Amino acid sequence: MGTSDYGHRFLPKDSLVEIRANFQEGRKVRVAGRLMTRRDMGKSAFADLKDEGARMQIYVKKDIVGEEGYKTFTSLALGDILGLEGELFHSKTGEPTIKVEKYEILSKIVRTLPEKWHGLKDVETRYRHRYVDLISNDEVRATFKARSRIIREIRSFLDQREFMEVETPMMQPLAGGARAKPFVTHHHTLHTDLFLRVAPELYLKRLLVGGFEKVYEINRNFRNEGISVRHNPEFTMMELYQAYADYEDMMNITEEMTHHLVIMLYGKDEIPYGERMLNFKRPWKRISFYGALQEATGIDFRKANIREAAKQLHIDFDKDMEDIDILNEIFGEKVEKDFWDPVFVIDYPTVMTPLAKAKVDDPELVYRFELFVAKMEIANAFSELNDPVIQRQRLMEQKELIGEAKEVDEDFLMALEYGMPPAGGLGIGIDRLVMLLTNQASIRDVILFPQLKPEKKTEAIE
Repeated sequence: MGTSDYGHRFLPKDSLVEIRANFQEGRKVRVAGRLMTRRDMGKSAFADLKDEGARMQIYVKKDIVGEEGYKTFTSLALGDILGLEGELFHSKTGEPTIKVEKYEILSKIVRTLPEKWHGLKDVETRYRHRYVDLISNDEVRATFKARSRIIREIRSFLDQREFMEVETPMMQPLAGGARAKPFVTHHHTLHTDLFLRVAPELYLKRLLVGGFEKVYEINRNFRNEGISVRHNPEFTMMELYQAYADYEDMMNITEEMTHHLVIMLYGKDEIPYGERMLNFKRPWKRISFYGALQEATGIDFRKANIREAAKQLHIDFDKDMEDIDILNEIFGEKVEKDFWDPVFVIDYPTVMTPLAKAKVDDPELVYRFELFVAKMEIANAFSELNDPVIQRQRLMEQKELIGEAKEVDEDFLMALEYGMPPAGGLGIGIDRLVMLLTNQASIRDVILFPQLKPEKKTEAIE
């Protein structure tokens, strides 16, 4: 019989997904879930129960649960969480149903579930109160289940290729591995400032020096920069490093793994993204950085005055910006907008990439690629620079170029002096990859709790 007291312990033995998949008339089941609908008919009632994986109809009859039990059931609010035991049968309309023999109230809802979500205001509310979003929208829960599956499959893919998963510090004495503004914190016992990592790169390379030949980390990075549909201050990356490999090997891993994920989820090379279909059939197109710029603008940027070219192309830039940053802006405005199907952009300027090896036949370029899909950068990789003398020179030049108090990581340079094997390194933005593979337009739709502007006041969700 039902009771108004909250249940203390109720372990369901069955899931609604499994029950629906292996439905057997007369089978006894024990399930738990949230009450989503109820249709009272005097002496009996039908309702929908929802657990993590599915919904199922339940049938409650006064003759079975008793007068008090039935009265309590018909007074339940939509959203209450129940545990129940019963027997499977088909209703008169043929619907698989659980005939409830007894039930317990495990949790009462105090607020009211929204009937539906719509409009921009509700989009913000969905992100801010994700728990209600997950209750109300099955497709949202499906997206996050897909995200979990994608990450699990990435791990499996790399484990099968004998990569070792590792963990590196999230609080670091120096903000290294990427050009990004870090978050700063302070350790009181050590009396020192620490930085939330912007990238794990320099620590993972130390492991190559130490003798591990294939390492990867699925890591949280933090960058104190803007928020947009493609950027969140806290985001997930997968970075891997392989000794005795190069950026061509990284290209092959990226293409093979991403294509594998596409086939796993969709069973074919083409997937929907917005109003388009993206074609992941291998091999993917390759185009050089300067070649892509020239194709898009008609300008040879290896010879052009970058500032004059930016003005000619109506690209806004701050007068204090370095030429290389202006060039990156031009690339973003004029080139990335046309990348829909996967394309590898290769041969970046050396000055843009201080941690990559310069090309033997053209030292002004490095062995580097970025993968673009649907106008987004998804991956970045290069043949890693392992010469400590050249690496020191590059980092010192970058320090001067950036024009800020950025310290050079002397311990990393010392590690290189012990000898790092030639290697390929790869970073893949997990959030953006999940956006692609689940057909989501905003990074906030694939991060359970994205960063948002603070609420001015707490309001009830209507």
